[in-house]
Amino acid sequence: MSQSLPEAFIDDVKQVLENLYDFPLLNRHTLAQTTRAGQPNEPLGHRLRREVMEAVESLKPGAENGGHPNAARLYNLLHMHYVGGMTLQEVANELGISVRQAYRDLRHGHESVGEILWFNRQLQAQRPPVASPEAAVVEPVDEKFSAHNAATLLENAIKAVQRLAEQKNLRLIDSAPTVPILISTNGTVAQQVFIHVLSQAIQQAQPGDLRLSLQPLPPDHVTLELLYAPRDLQAGTLPIADAVQRFVQQLRFQIQEERLGDARRVFRLMLPAQQPTLLVVDDSQGLTDLLQRYFTDSSYKVLVADSGAAGLKLAEELRPDAMIVDLMMPDMDGWELLQRLRNNHRTGSIPVIICSVINDPELAYSLGASLFISKPLTKDRILDALRDIGL
Repeated sequence: MSQSLPEAFIDDVKQVLENLYDFPLLNRHTLAQTTRAGQPNEPLGHRLRREVMEAVESLKPGAENGGHPNAARLYNLLHMHYVGGMTLQEVANELGISVRQAYRDLRHGHESVGEILWFNRQLQAQRPPVASPEAAVVEPVDEKFSAHNAATLLENAIKAVQRLAEQKNLRLIDSAPTVPILISTNGTVAQQVFIHVLSQAIQQAQPGDLRLSLQPLPPDHVTLELLYAPRDLQAGTLPIADAVQRFVQQLRFQIQEERLGDARRVFRLMLPAQQPTLLVVDDSQGLTDLLQRYFTDSSYKVLVADSGAAGLKLAEELRPDAMIVDLMMPDMDGWELLQRLRNNHRTGSIPVIICSVINDPELAYSLGASLFISKPLTKDRILDALRDIGL
């Protein structure tokens, strides 16, 4: 994730670390203006220093297992140099490394602390501007729901926390299925919930394995399950930030936690499932029957229109999540239907997959097709196409 951090942001983090005890500088520092909420009337500089110190402490490996030697060295380097005030030469001597290596590790440390602060600001950005902490609210999100692939959200979340997991000497084992698992949600906010939950589990877990699974839970839910061994056996539930708790409620997610007999913990996030509507427009009964068979055991609801005119009418009325359109139809062919769909404000944003024995993808894309696939069709090709358009 560090590759995506702006260089200026990493430089800001370095400047704060180098001036942890200079509160006048911290009070007017750029990062102090975007630090997360603190105690009422707490000076911005104190709040920023506390946030940075917490970020450094979060890099400390689990004491009970010793942690990974490189992770321990990184934490000790940051703590001794910036918190303890030791020179880099003194730190290098203490850790038994060269000064050159210490400088390399220090750069790594700036990036690691920066990633934590960057995530805090991403989370903070989900809140609208407020006049005071007492007025803080989270923007309602329940009117922005659409179909999203939970497996993709999980994959992106894993990428965001992978560096943190490595620093904690944790291996993330993902058993999410390769087929789409669709949920009804606000994708931007749900992504941040996934990242925060994984981040908290990583920070609470012992070094070892953290297992992730994503499974449909008929009839109307999907479950994201995290299985891990906690560092502190007396710890309570996973500490979820207040803002994220509110996001969970607004997204209609549910949280369940369980302690197993072997002291491991299970954290479950229950997600509302989404059955996207797929409208197939083709005058060939054989093809529509074939596609309906393909999707019998899938999460898609398949509707059929046997003409271009019928397809246009259904698209306007139902606004399906995607359409599969054949070209060769009487009266209104697929080309005309595609143009009418794109010129209609009610249907203009519907993803349209053109399929035909006539192989002319360039024309299809010029008229606004989302994807072109040539016949004959197979189940895998159809599923791949739907995956490509985000369903």
